[in-house]
Amino acid sequence: MNSGGEKPPLTRQDFLSSIDPRWCPGCGCYGVLKGLTTLFAKLDIPKEKYAVISGIGCSSRFPYYTSTYGFHTLHGRAPTIATGIKLTQPDLATWVITGDGDALAIGGNHYMHFMRRNPDIKMILFNNQIYGLTKGQASPTSTLGQRTKSTPWGTIERPARPITLALAAGATFAARVTDRDGAQLLEVLEAAAKHKGAALIEVLINCIIFNDAAFRFVTERETKPERTIWLKHGEPILFGAKQEKGLICKDMKLQVVDLEKDKVDRSQIIVHDAHSPDAGLAFQLSQLQFPDDPFPFGIFRQVSEPTFEELMVKQHSFVESKVGKGDLKKLLHSSETWEVK
Repeated sequence: MNSGGEKPPLTRQDFLSSIDPRWCPGCGCYGVLKGLTTLFAKLDIPKEKYAVISGIGCSSRFPYYTSTYGFHTLHGRAPTIATGIKLTQPDLATWVITGDGDALAIGGNHYMHFMRRNPDIKMILFNNQIYGLTKGQASPTSTLGQRTKSTPWGTIERPARPITLALAAGATFAARVTDRDGAQLLEVLEAAAKHKGAALIEVLINCIIFNDAAFRFVTERETKPERTIWLKHGEPILFGAKQEKGLICKDMKLQVVDLEKDKVDRSQIIVHDAHSPDAGLAFQLSQLQFPDDPFPFGIFRQVSEPTFEELMVKQHSFVESKVGKGDLKKLLHSSETWEVK
């Protein structure tokens, strides 16, 4: 019993709406909903201080299932709406929920400018390599040769890489996790929440209906240790069941080595630096693709730069100091005006 008059700590249930989630049984979206609402409760910030903004797609049902402010917006336009919200309500912790089709196809231009502008907004990109809501067409991240309802003979387009695109546009925070690892998902979500600036979290989502087991090489217990790397800032980039493999840099390229077989000293293994101003290493890591390469997870890059809204406020203050406060009526009647009769 709370006799001191203090509010009880928030729980995950406080952030769940009364609407039952309507995703296919076994869909990875459920795991992200659990992870994000668990994080909200852990941060102990009132639900009135959150805004969850989405575009179109299976992922974009998210605002209906969270008991926060929310907005189900237009296809691909969630980053723009979210930026407007952040500029006018800077105290709201704003999260964008999007998918590989929503963000990288019709929303590709918004995705790029979101990263380079660096608003203090977090983006979770559900990547299932398929258009699930519209029943199984190829998406921008579908793999080369993947057979779908829109590519029955296999897609001939090279897949878009969300992390690579984000880094190329100047992302200050970029990370990747899977829907299967709840602890790692929560760890990355918390780091993103505490990051000041735009944060991208790519989550590999299993679409059990239209693209089942697409990520089995990096999610199954039998193959995961040999196929994945968990990036930790300041630590050597090692992987394998016994951490017997690692990455070195040779001829300006990343190369996989076996410490014992290749007689490589541990000191030669690259140490991950997520905080480097130079995004070169993070970019190279984002180029590693399964099944040919070990696939990196965790935080690729996390650096501090001024946010979009900080620069906006600074500019407004500067202009106001030079020309005074704006007068809308005066502006509308300045220069040449005319009347329509």
